[in-house]
Amino acid sequence: MSDGSWSGDDFDARLRSEAMAWLAVRTNDGLEPISRQDLLDFTIDGNMFRLMDPTRGIRKPRELASALSISTTYRAPGAKRPYEDQVGSDGLLRYKWSTTDPNNMDNRGLRAAMHEGVPLIWFYGVGPSLFQPIYPVYILAEEPEEHQFVIATEVARDLHSGPDSQAEEQLRRYVKAETKRRLHQPVFRATVMRAYETRCAVCALGHGELLDAAHIVPDSHDAGIAAVTNGLALCKIHHAAYDVKILGITPDLVVEIRKDLLDEIDGPMLEHGLKERHGQKLMVVPPARSERPDRELLALSYESFLNAG
Repeated sequence: MSDGSWSGDDFDARLRSEAMAWLAVRTNDGLEPISRQDLLDFTIDGNMFRLMDPTRGIRKPRELASALSISTTYRAPGAKRPYEDQVGSDGLLRYKWSTTDPNNMDNRGLRAAMHEGVPLIWFYGVGPSLFQPIYPVYILAEEPEEHQFVIATEVARDLHSGPDSQAEEQLRRYVKAETKRRLHQPVFRATVMRAYETRCAVCALGHGELLDAAHIVPDSHDAGIAAVTNGLALCKIHHAAYDVKILGITPDLVVEIRKDLLDEIDGPMLEHGLKERHGQKLMVVPPARSERPDRELLALSYESFLNAG
């Protein structure tokens, strides 16, 4: 329930600021996703306030002149979303209109946010009713012919507004890298951690602060898609060992350690953390078969491991 103070520019700015500060605390500064149910815990002035619309992708509260948040539905591997949000050739994100009607109330709310230059929250689905919040994001432009808005993170927004920015390939690459860092990497991590129940695939360590979402095939590779089937939850020691080809994983999910290390005598980390895992199956794999590591991607990575050895 709102009160008389829930209106005007001051409330708008305070709401956005308090919501983003609250999300930072509840998600451990973006390290963890948040459920739709837990989002209902947010309050302002002692009253519950929805940060996300329960049925639509765009949240435009009646107390505000423009939209507060956008959301992207979780897609299980192989499934399609109602709307496909993509990255353009300029490295900036695209968010589809709600329907194809430019005067749809949700589209008007986003258009108002664009004109006002206010920050929004993007709730990106990483599991059923589970979201990775990305914030702040801004609407830079609208592409009516494609029924979509152009979205940027804060750094990308500032870079894009510079002189001749669209003509500079180096800047475009930087914008793409920034988009990957601020949106794709947190979403990838949250999706992988959920699938592996926040445990290392190799040793089953369950402390999220010590875990990474590792790519089976690097995202710089043509096959290195940012999907859960190209991901492994690995503790930091096993992630580092995997990246430098000390540790490999066969397409049958068996761990192998480089031969020269098997013959080496060193401390307990080498002995118990690496050598004892040689020839053992992964200790943790996603319960859902559709989210388990892709065999072809594992084969590519394993071949690279063998060649390195």
